[in-house]
Amino acid sequence: MGAPDRRYATGSATTRPLGEAPTMRVRTASEPAPGRPENEDLVFRFGPLVGVLDGATVPEGFDTGCVHGPAWYVRHLAARIALAVAARPAATLMSSLAAAILAVRADHGGACDLDHPGTPSSTVCLLREGGDRVDHLVLCDSPLVLDTGDRIEVVSDDRLETALADLRRTAAALPDGEADPSTRFRRAVTVQRTRMNRTHGYWAAAADPDAAYHAVTGSTPLRGPGALRRAVLLSDGASCAVEQFGLFDWAGLLEVVTGEGPEGLIGRVRVAERDHPDRLRRRKRTDDASVALCEFASRVSTLTPGTDRSDDNAA
Repeated sequence: MGAPDRRYATGSATTRPLGEAPTMRVRTASEPAPGRPENEDLVFRFGPLVGVLDGATVPEGFDTGCVHGPAWYVRHLAARIALAVAARPAATLMSSLAAAILAVRADHGGACDLDHPGTPSSTVCLLREGGDRVDHLVLCDSPLVLDTGDRIEVVSDDRLETALADLRRTAAALPDGEADPSTRFRRAVTVQRTRMNRTHGYWAAAADPDAAYHAVTGSTPLRGPGALRRAVLLSDGASCAVEQFGLFDWAGLLEVVTGEGPEGLIGRVRVAERDHPDRLRRRKRTDDASVALCEFASRVSTLTPGTDRSDDNAA
């Protein structure tokens, strides 16, 4: 552990603490699925804001009503979120996301049918440091793992998985001879699209800014009991290490990401995808994977007499 951050000034006879200021160290990794030329995930940082976005892959042969793809959408959404937070730093993450979705609607121009059920969409996982606390937002299936030292909390939005489970039950109830697997899959995707951004379905960032107000949100303190130590933002291509392959629990995931870096977790997922094809889900052999690790430490500023210099080290 390094020495406390100290600021020195003349004219004082005592050492006087000026207060603690939490610092956030961020490490990230994002990798497309093997063999896929374009990454539809995106990890970004803008000052105190960190985000992971996972664009929804369009199944082959399906129309979207849009000339843009998921990678375009996540790039524009990330930029618009950053601009919204910069323009209104005190606004909630919900309202910033809503403003960003609305702005991306304009980015499409007039060539796209934004009411099409297959319009480009994305999950959203955001974390923002705000002085004495950290705010978070999770929309759709990109979870957030929070470590406060005495407990680990997983912030997730399971409405997509609930909708998919319902579709699987419906498909299983159909007579085996009613349709071939390809036709059954097309029917399932069509029904799933009708459930996006609906009250009894699931919510994702797409073209409707109202989706932002259905996100899972909260705050965690950075000081005192229950102060946040670490946070990991994940796309489902990385969280599958726990949820799909069962390589370890969430505590184990935190240790892997901290010890081996975000790229270490992604490497383990790639091995699991090769070694356990029986556990693949959603008709994907592999998936884009993204990880952002945020680590928090406290800095203490003090006044010491007789010196005029600064020495900045994180405790």
